[in-house]
Amino acid sequence: MSQPQNVGIKALEIYVPSRIVNQAELEKHDGVAAGKYTIGLGQTNMAFVDDREDIYSFALTAVSRLLKNNNIDPASIGRIEVGTETLLDKSKSVKSVLMQLFGENSNIEGVDNVNACYGGTNALFNAINWVEGRSWDGRNAIVVAGDIALYAKGAARPTGGAGCVAMLIGPDAPLVLDNVHGSYFEHAYDFYKPDLTSEYPYVDGHYSLTCYTKALDKAYAAYNARAEKVGLFKDSDKKGADRFDYSAFHVPTCKLVTKSYARLLYNDYLNDKSLYEGQVPEEVAAVSYDASLTDKTVEKTFLGIAKAQSAERMAPSLQGPTNTGNMYTASVYASLISLLTFVPAEQLQGKRISLFSYGSGLASTLFSLTVKGDISPIVKACDFKAKLDDRSTETPVDYEAATDLREKAHLKKNFEPQGDIKHIKSGVYYLTNIDDMFRRKYEIKQ
Repeated sequence: MSQPQNVGIKALEIYVPSRIVNQAELEKHDGVAAGKYTIGLGQTNMAFVDDREDIYSFALTAVSRLLKNNNIDPASIGRIEVGTETLLDKSKSVKSVLMQLFGENSNIEGVDNVNACYGGTNALFNAINWVEGRSWDGRNAIVVAGDIALYAKGAARPTGGAGCVAMLIGPDAPLVLDNVHGSYFEHAYDFYKPDLTSEYPYVDGHYSLTCYTKALDKAYAAYNARAEKVGLFKDSDKKGADRFDYSAFHVPTCKLVTKSYARLLYNDYLNDKSLYEGQVPEEVAAVSYDASLTDKTVEKTFLGIAKAQSAERMAPSLQGPTNTGNMYTASVYASLISLLTFVPAEQLQGKRISLFSYGSGLASTLFSLTVKGDISPIVKACDFKAKLDDRSTETPVDYEAATDLREKAHLKKNFEPQGDIKHIKSGVYYLTNIDDMFRRKYEIKQ
């Protein structure tokens, strides 16, 4: 078998729940200042579900649609990797649940990857490495990343969301992963879920933002060092962030991502103080690295410098996330889908896209892909904009009622969900029953 070429993403599917709550309405309901969520966080709408949906139903819906919408033969799949932190079982994988979609094809490798929001990226790298490795059998892989992001009442609650992405991975792909990664891992208690009796995480919000920023800096530096070593940009005269035509990030909030793109330019400045001459005040130049992680003058200065580039190169990737909220493991890939959806396909031809993936605890990687083929069939099959438009806006009271149903359903057996199936769209899997041995049953909405 010849060595596979141009290994990457061949097809994409995204599932977004049918219900959203408007963040401006949530501000009023929560009694906070106008703009706290919409401007302060950069969020417009937040997707949510009740007890009728879970990570199994999300993954079943996304993968079944990926197969159907792209005419994929189930027998052509040799590996499935799943990334999620929305755990329903301490032993049984989401991947094993997905096997019911593949009929007689039981020869499929892969299991689940768990580390906060990073699991989907680890799943992607596993799939890519399998296709490029010596045990590859010539078939394609599927990567699934999905979560239900939910927080207890309080400051973090408006940073929730929900969704699931499925990707077909193989050779001769139009979205080809570059052979350069820059990673940064560290032991940190910024966000974690030690209490298995609750869906809610423990979050040190300000510390987590600092962890994200530091991880971006370190991963970017590692990416640059590796790119230099292998000569990824040897034929380009572009420097720093200009080497990326577009960028997508993991999106805890859209405001953080806007700041993070600017942070790339700050890192470029630290590497070459001649950059942005006349635009960087002396007090910014004097700030130590550790202080820069939270320094507002540094932040404001580079937000200004990056404004035009950010609007062109990064903003399209946020049109989806601002209207769905955080999807955890799926977040960076929802950002990629948003970018592919809201930038014309012909404009993306031959372009390089950087992606930054972050998972608390912490794990992070900055990597890139190059558009080498026509992506319009991918965008058409995914149909992300239509999915965003085909949702119902519910009241904050409805949102809280749905959240209450999830709280009551957590860890239950001998249980029938109470959520109204009128909220489930056609072709979507939903939970019908949990028996006395915690076995879950699903149906597809007709």
